[in-house]
Amino acid sequence: MRVGVFRSVKQSSVSFEYIKGEYDVYADSNYVGRIAPSGKLIVIINQSKVNVRLNSVSSFICSKLVLVQIEANSVLQVNSINPQAKSRKYNDNFEVTSVEGRLNVVNLVEPDNYLSGVIESEGGGGRHIEYYKVQALMSRTYAFQNRSRHIKEGFELCDGVHCQAYHQMLTHTPKIREAVSETRNEVLVDKNNKMVTTYFYANCGGQTSDASYVWNNSVPYCVPFKDTFCIHTKQAHWTKQIPKTDWINFLNKEYGFPKNDSLLTPMAYNFEQLDRMAFFIHPSLGIPLRDLRSKFNLKSTYFSVSDAGNNVLINGRGFGHGVGLCQEGAMGMANAGIDYKQIAKFYFENVDVLNSSKRNYFSQKPNYSE
Repeated sequence: MRVGVFRSVKQSSVSFEYIKGEYDVYADSNYVGRIAPSGKLIVIINQSKVNVRLNSVSSFICSKLVLVQIEANSVLQVNSINPQAKSRKYNDNFEVTSVEGRLNVVNLVEPDNYLSGVIESEGGGGRHIEYYKVQALMSRTYAFQNRSRHIKEGFELCDGVHCQAYHQMLTHTPKIREAVSETRNEVLVDKNNKMVTTYFYANCGGQTSDASYVWNNSVPYCVPFKDTFCIHTKQAHWTKQIPKTDWINFLNKEYGFPKNDSLLTPMAYNFEQLDRMAFFIHPSLGIPLRDLRSKFNLKSTYFSVSDAGNNVLINGRGFGHGVGLCQEGAMGMANAGIDYKQIAKFYFENVDVLNSSKRNYFSQKPNYSE
């Protein structure tokens, strides 16, 4: 898989340092040396090309730099020099080019290594293996379905939440490797054996959301329902105070909401959302809750509003868009002894788990003449 890394920063220089296993270095397909123990390679952007310094000995300019591991599961530490960013470690191979004034650093990573890094980045350590299995199922399905998402940029997936968080290789949780292995090639499919879009997020606050509340279009296998498995976790509830003037001015400027109406204005400061809704107060006012979430940096759209003097008090539930799998709910289900396939089917309606190596069978038309 081709994964663009360090996409949140516009890199102009980066270094690769030896951690495990040696790497051959190729510049425009020509072998130029090796990163061995204590070895280091520095890459600096040079207009449409890259300037490379290898092991403080040789330097050269090329259009494409490729680092190829000699043994499987080798590791390099990648350091963003300019701008500075936290170092990361990655398995497998790398490709570096200059694209539109930045370095394109691409990790050419085996799917299992990629998924292991994603799951640790998304779910952290110390979880039940059934949670890691269902997250592997979610992340693998998403990756397989979206492999052309960034193809015009020279890679398939990015390392941020736009695709899936991939902060670095698996480093702390061997159980994740086991979960990835035990679910190898498995993906989530609908009743027509087509891969579904595996939405997931941190916490639904006790009720999942209809996709149309978030993206205007409903998703047939993501039907909103009550979820009690996540309601006692740390991200299930939150509060935030916002100045009344900021609140009402935004509503007035963007949606023409009255500032001094004896009936409507108090409603802006007193809004209760018992079940998830798409609009603030009433659909006829045309104020999407997702817009309020974005403007005021709220954790979710599942919130109520009350008058708090000079402020409005936001009492919210959950963290994330609420469509699909609730990660903290899935963790709770796993801790309760529920297996990963049941967890997947709890959050997605009319779906099944299918080995992706068998998908070609389902795409073939039957030959009734035989």
